[in-house]
Amino acid sequence: MRNTDAQLVLRYALGGLGLGLIGLGAWLVAAEPDPAGVLLWLAGAVVLHDGVLAPLVLAVGLLIAARPARGLWRGALIVAGSVILVTLPLLVRPGEPPNPSALPLPYGRNLAIVLGAVGVVTGVLYLVRRRGDSVRRWGESVRRRRERRERWEPPARGPEGGRDRGQGRGRERGGTGD
Repeated sequence: MRNTDAQLVLRYALGGLGLGLIGLGAWLVAAEPDPAGVLLWLAGAVVLHDGVLAPLVLAVGLLIAARPARGLWRGALIVAGSVILVTLPLLVRPGEPPNPSALPLPYGRNLAIVLGAVGVVTGVLYLVRRRGDSVRRWGESVRRRRERRERWEPPARGPEGGRDRGQGRGRERGGTGD
């Protein structure tokens, strides 16, 4: 596929913006009083992401891949992961917060409440969807039976007003006749 001029301009503009932001980040790290500490923190973040978080996400993805309503479960896991990602730095920070208003509430308890609510809402939605699927299947079976009844034609009558050969228990099949 050939790139259009607009795509090339956008690609080069985004690439230039990215290089500019990398330069800004390098300049800010160099201006830090302890750049080695920042680089160590960044390396730890990469190791934590690639060594723990990514394999965990892949394992959970494999576990729910064959489950029904996997999109619902994925959405719940994305919400739960996002909430954990936002609150975890506040929970694991050692010592007192420099700003007393940074942690005015018990974040551990509130995180558990939010994760419980996500779990309950996901479970309810799953049951509602499952119930809807069973109602939908029931409705489809009723519709199919109705269509079969509408297509059904009574057996054709023979020239003498009786059933055609092969239908019913006529004399030719050992019956007593009609």
